Amino acid sequence: MATQFDPRAASGASQFLNDRFQQGLAHWNHERLAPSLPPENWRSVEDRDTRMHRLEIGFIEELRAEVQGEAAAVPTDPDGFIEWFENLKDDGPGQNDPLFPWLAEKATREELCWFFEQEAAGEAGFDDLVAYTQVKLPVPAKLELARNYWDEMGRGNAKGMHGPMLARLVETLGVDPAIETTVWESLALANAMTAMATTRHYAWHSVGALGAIELTAPGRSAMVAQGLRRIGLSDSERRYFDLHAVLDVKHSADWNREALRPSVEHNPALATAIAEGALMRLRCGARCFERYRAHLWA
Repeated sequence: MATQFDPRAASGASQFLNDRFQQGLAHWNHERLAPSLPPENWRSVEDRDTRMHRLEIGFIEELRAEVQGEAAAVPTDPDGFIEWFENLKDDGPGQNDPLFPWLAEKATREELCWFFEQEAAGEAGFDDLVAYTQVKLPVPAKLELARNYWDEMGRGNAKGMHGPMLARLVETLGVDPAIETTVWESLALANAMTAMATTRHYAWHSVGALGAIELTAPGRSAMVAQGLRRIGLSDSERRYFDLHAVLDVKHSADWNREALRPSVEHNPALATAIAEGALMRLRCGARCFERYRAHLWA
């Protein structure tokens, strides 16, 4: 039975789940992660970063609080944990959302463009998230993340890199992703993924969250690709979603076998952190789908 989750109820009176905070966090992430030269006012930059990092941790801890009860009940033996994790594809928050069959079969070009603009603006960059997450991981998990990263990098071919492939689709659709015009739910998803990947206290949460993406993305990607085909996009123009509808199936199986299972076998306590990260990612996604439907079906 699917986990019941009401994004509106969960957003309550939070100081973090709103436009102002998520936009501010998104701008901070955009600036702090960009390559740059040493600033002359480095003390004020460090003061700002310290303040923002404390707020970021408060945001992540609020998301953790939502899932800790459920994650605490997850099996910690390897077989039981992998079975639980793989069942998230059907039973996890946000799965089988009616938004995606609608995008595949009924959405207009304008509606698909709005959806894609929201998704593109909230894209944290899977390749960068994997690169941050793999730092100092045990060898089996580190090797699997390295293989995944190499695929994201087009195996050394610039034309096959997934990030630029997404950017080309932005250009094809003529959309203009921007933080200020993106709903906070989408920004919160990207901000949560960035926080888990860049803060080592949450590295195993990031492993779970990234694994949840690989597990659940193929079906949604296939339906988005179907909608893009219906409005006339060519095979090459749809390639980003067509690719992820197929490649992520293999990525998920490899991730679960090579990264998750050995990690839980070595340290069963990691199962809880990985489960929290997966559930946090899926709940953020569920919020997005709820908000997208509220806008598109209004």
